[in-house]
Order: sequence, then C-alpha cells, then structure tokens
Amino acid sequence: MRLLVVEDDIMIGETLQQALKADGYAVDWTQNGDEAKQALRDSVYDLVLLDIGLPGATGIEILQTLRRMKNDVSVLIITARDSVGDRVAGLDAGADDYLVKPFSLEELEARIRAITRRKAGRSDPVINHGPFVLNPVTKEFSYDGKAEMLSQREFAIMGALLERPGAVLSRAQLEERLYGWNEEVGSNAVEVHIHQLRKRFGKDVIRNIRGIGYTVQKP
Repeated sequence: MRLLVVEDDIMIGETLQQALKADGYAVDWTQNGDEAKQALRDSVYDLVLLDIGLPGATGIEILQTLRRMKNDVSVLIITARDSVGDRVAGLDAGADDYLVKPFSLEELEARIRAITRRKAGRSDPVINHGPFVLNPVTKEFSYDGKAEMLSQREFAIMGALLERPGAVLSRAQLEERLYGWNEEVGSNAVEVHIHQLRKRFGKDVIRNIRGIGYTVQKP
C-alpha cells in the first residue's frame, strides 16, 4: 500500500515516514502543497495523509482539486486545527477522515486500516478470500490452514494481490506498492519475496502469469 504524507513540519514528517515504513507501507513525503500536487499528478497513491496549513497550496485546496478532478484517492487530514468548523470544512471538502494533532501512531494506523476497509467495501478487519486469510493488524497470513507471520515486504505483496483476487499485477505495479521515492529497488526484489512466500506456503500461493505478472486465485 502506497501512501503520500503531505506535512511541512520536518520532525512530524520524518516520524510518520519512518513509522509507516516500519509498518510495511511504501511512503513518499512532500513538505509543501505545490510539491504534493505534482506528486499526485505523477504517481498513484492508495491514501494521502494531508496537513491543512501548508506552504504553497493549502491542504483544503489540494483536496478540492482532487475531488474536482474526480480523483477518489482516500484522504486523511492530519492537522492541529481542532475546531468543529475546521473539521466540518475538511470532511465536506472530500476528506475520508480527520485526525487532530497530537495523535498516537497506533490511532493513525488504525484509522488508515479503517479507511482501507471502507474503500474495499469490507467491514471485517481480516481479509478472507477462500483459502487466503490476511490480518492487517497482526501481519499474520494463512493459506490452506497454514498460518505464519509475514515480513513487511511479504505482507505488502499479499495485501496488494488480495485486494483484487484474480487480477494480474506486474512486477512494476508491485514495486510501486513496496518502495517509496528514495528507496533502492533491487532488480529481482519482488521475485525474491515471492520465492520466499512460495517456499513457506507452497508454489500455488502466488501464481506467475508468464510475461505479465502475478496473481492469487480468485475463490
């Protein structure tokens, strides 16, 4: 899952980027509104963590532009502005949720998971698809009854594939879900992680469509 953090406070931005990466997300970070607009034009994100008070374009302006362009990327506003009027304005501009600083990383991550569930049309926090069971909270994965904890990269791969069982994702699409801007990507990094998953859960856990990409069987 790829996130964009839009936050001008360096300490907060660095903390969020490091914590979210440690939780298995690919994270890009911009420090002003104009850079954020460019990033949103150039890349596809699953969710944006958006501060309101930014140099350049404001968070509300960015949000309004996204919705005017019919971009339905999920947006979680993170801000110190805690008045009812500010909350209403942010939500009415198209935000999916609103979180007031200071907040705990645990609450932020829980809200990200909740937004992701709603976007996918799920109410159950655990992803169940036939023989596949993935728990986003514990990072435990089960296939045909065998359950183990996944590494960050393994979890990101299984999460991406289980969002749309039966769909084929290319190596480049999986790399986008695993790595942010400044992270070095090995030429066979995706293949290495998929090999490890197959070694642990069996060769049929992820299927290779030759010349196209990877998929999990649709239940």
